[in-house]
Amino acid sequence: MARRRVGPEDARSWLLVNGARPELFDPAHGSRADQVVLDIEDAVDPARKDEARAGVCRWLSDGERSAWVRINDHSTPYWEDDVAALAGVPGLLGVVLAKTEAAEHVTETYDRLGGATPVLALVESALGIEESVSIARARGTFRLAFGSGDYRRDTGTSADDLAMAYPRSRLVVASRIGELPGPIDGPTVTHSLPVLREQSAVTVSLGLTGKLCLDPDQAPVLNEIISPAPSDVAWAQDFLADFDARDQVIRDGSDLPRLARARKITRLAETFGVQPA
Repeated sequence: MARRRVGPEDARSWLLVNGARPELFDPAHGSRADQVVLDIEDAVDPARKDEARAGVCRWLSDGERSAWVRINDHSTPYWEDDVAALAGVPGLLGVVLAKTEAAEHVTETYDRLGGATPVLALVESALGIEESVSIARARGTFRLAFGSGDYRRDTGTSADDLAMAYPRSRLVVASRIGELPGPIDGPTVTHSLPVLREQSAVTVSLGLTGKLCLDPDQAPVLNEIISPAPSDVAWAQDFLADFDARDQVIRDGSDLPRLARARKITRLAETFGVQPA
């Protein structure tokens, strides 16, 4: 039996799996990734779209299996086939909508899937970043994610942290305005775990709360870096203990954001199993 996963609203590691390779599905499902995304978009050659889609639907219909599915973008002919095939499939947790550039792309996807399946909007272009607030506010949007590779190709931007800070920050701000969980960063395309650690720390520093990954071995590192640090958990517990000891009296305006932060850290620590230092 697969282990219980962290819920998608808090999920740190989102493992992308080639939807045309069903032999990878079970190992991914048993990995330490918080959420698994079966990819029938970028990972699949156009000639194999139908085959991959059918294989993903069969695997999800098993009864004991569940995952997200990255579907093709709204502008392609594959989008209609994807949503039609996935609507009502038992193990579908949600869809990752590729190349989202407008609020209606999310809402039309959500409606065609029956109005109950969450849509994770993958923003991958300059236009998508510009429209990110309206996308975040769209009916059906569950979280935002950053398609960093396609964004760089669209804009000519380098992979430098400074150059990529703007689009990431835009998604953080849009998520806050749309009252969504924090956004999910693009993947680190390397097998170097030190580089993954460094880039994941940048993710956290900018306010993103999850990250796509391409290899199951990356998931434990992402889960560690994106989780609250043990020292933060200790601070949160001490703050809440002091708050209760003074009968939960708010002393000044700075107490309110500290209280919210302490409660969030405590909740995430319990969810992720992080102990105080």
